[in-house]
Amino acid sequence: MIRLSFDGRLLRDDILQKARKVSASHNITLDTSQNYLFMAENFSALSLLLKYYTGKIDLVYADPPFNTQHDFYISDTRANSVSTVKSRRAYTDKMTPEKFLAFIRERLILIHELLSQRGSLYLHIDCKTGHYVKIILDEIFGAENFMNDIARVKSNPKNFYRRAWGNQRDMILFYVKDSGHNIWNDIKSPLSESEILRLFPKIDSDGRRYTTIPLHAPGVTQGVTGQAWRNIPVPDGRHWRTDPANFDVLDSQGLIEWSASGNPRIKKYADEHNGRKIQDVWTFKDTQSPIYPTEKNHDMLKLILAQSSLDGSIVLDPFAGSGAFLLCACEMGRKFIGVDDSEEAVKVMRERLKGKYTFCEVKT
Repeated sequence: MIRLSFDGRLLRDDILQKARKVSASHNITLDTSQNYLFMAENFSALSLLLKYYTGKIDLVYADPPFNTQHDFYISDTRANSVSTVKSRRAYTDKMTPEKFLAFIRERLILIHELLSQRGSLYLHIDCKTGHYVKIILDEIFGAENFMNDIARVKSNPKNFYRRAWGNQRDMILFYVKDSGHNIWNDIKSPLSESEILRLFPKIDSDGRRYTTIPLHAPGVTQGVTGQAWRNIPVPDGRHWRTDPANFDVLDSQGLIEWSASGNPRIKKYADEHNGRKIQDVWTFKDTQSPIYPTEKNHDMLKLILAQSSLDGSIVLDPFAGSGAFLLCACEMGRKFIGVDDSEEAVKVMRERLKGKYTFCEVKT
């Protein structure tokens, strides 16, 4: 196994022992049927959750500080990273590289404990730090449980002067607790109107748009898919897509179109198309007027929830910030847990969620 070495790196067992001590120092009882908002340093909150939620959380979305070496501020009109006279500091994002990696690793170990066997983690990070974090995640989750490095286009093209390419994206590292058993709802991206017009250019007598595809596919096979159908030989280097007997059924249903030269093709209708498989490059630009610094695109958060959780699933955001993920989770029928130690963040979330949670303050 490849491990990242840095000052302050503790053994996994030592981290779990530290968490148990933190949990034992607080007398807090939790009800897994409730939503929770914790105002707490998140190692403490995650430690408390271990007693009640180990193996029960289906989805974690984590958007930690990126160690940008900036202070982030919030005002009554705009959240940003540039100080103004009327701004209030939301949080500080300044650590040494070693301290930051130790900070992230300890929390990821607790998150791994909390995830159910069908659970998933989406960790939002930038490309300056993310490659180090991936090595840590491979150690904790196992490289076999790494699913995707999702490139997220976050903004319009940059035009600042720097001796480098413009920075238009960040990354989301997608891991699961147990590959092959994770919740995966196979959400598709619907075709746009222009795509439908381009991909389905034909119209039948009922006004339905369709296109046609060959009956054969690349590759040579043995058996019935390599034999002639209605005296039509399989083209060289190809095979029938299915048992040719199925073509007789399709033809009887009017789903094979014959050209003037006698070439058969299968009809595919636009209104039966299930949508495109979503790829690992996403364009979800963040709002230019966030109510809290680094607030993420809500449509992106809803996609993550829709793909990797179920109605009634327990989901966790250990760096809850603006509460956007919690709000989307609530709207989609998920049980949520949010954690943040910023007074400004908690103020924003309490207003945004309006009592749909039990509030816990954990003092260290």
